[in-house]
Amino acid sequence: MIFIIKKVLTAFLTLFLVSVLCFLIFSVIRGDPASATSGMDITQEQLEIIREEMGLNRNVFIRYTDWLLNFITGNPGSSFSFRTEAISALISERLPVTISLAFLSLLFIIIISFTVSLLTVKREGSITDNIINFFTAAGISAPGFFMGLLFIFIFGFTFRLFIPGEFINYDESVSGFIAGLIPASLAIAIPNSAVLIKFLRGSLFAELQSDYVRTAKSKGASGLYILMRHVFKNACLPAVTMLGMIIAEVFSGSIIIEQVFSIHGMGRLLITAISSRDYPLIQALMVYIAFLVVCANTLADIVIMVIDPRIMQTRKVR
Repeated sequence: MIFIIKKVLTAFLTLFLVSVLCFLIFSVIRGDPASATSGMDITQEQLEIIREEMGLNRNVFIRYTDWLLNFITGNPGSSFSFRTEAISALISERLPVTISLAFLSLLFIIIISFTVSLLTVKREGSITDNIINFFTAAGISAPGFFMGLLFIFIFGFTFRLFIPGEFINYDESVSGFIAGLIPASLAIAIPNSAVLIKFLRGSLFAELQSDYVRTAKSKGASGLYILMRHVFKNACLPAVTMLGMIIAEVFSGSIIIEQVFSIHGMGRLLITAISSRDYPLIQALMVYIAFLVVCANTLADIVIMVIDPRIMQTRKVR
């Protein structure tokens, strides 16, 4: 229980530091959001009025305190670009899209990496092993946006399995929404699956050389039983840690992938906010994305502790 409390407190501290850094960076960065949103034909007096309305003339500390209190209460402020909509409404509309994309990507990552690793773990040094190593190396080398463009060309334009650039929202058709996210989620999943396959297969190969495996074999246990009952569980511990790191990569990769596939999620909204210097919207989006990543990593640490309580005993000894 103390371990969970420490992890939760660390998560809150991380989010607080992220919010401070985001606010300070956008406070000292060059460029005036008032000028960016007002156009060219504006006088200096009108510009000062707009700056006053946006609160840009106030002290940085006061602005951050007000923003943080409003953010905690669910009101991160108003967007400079989307003046008719609140930031909370913009995020709540696009947050389910990004979470759905990330969930599908993680689902494909787990299915692909664990299936391939388990099916090929007994074939070290074989032709199958060399083929898997080749494809994992190629997958690691290929960035997500390249896989996205490749998917659009092959499955979109060549085989016409989906219409490139078409986005069906979840409130229009749930099945169409999920089907539209599959190519994008695979583009995110394949490079990350390659990383996890290489990591998991290495852990499985190392565990198969352990003394307890030879002892179990000498007692007559079958290879499949040893693999699923003992080896797989021990090999999963570092894999779960790696999966927690991959989650951050999934959310960062979705920013580019949403642009490639024209998906109306938080990543595309973030690109729009950056191009228009919409600082309040950028800050809110970055904190929300950081919140999702920190929560996922915290859950991964807790899952590792549940899978193997010996980790806590080792830390207590230290």
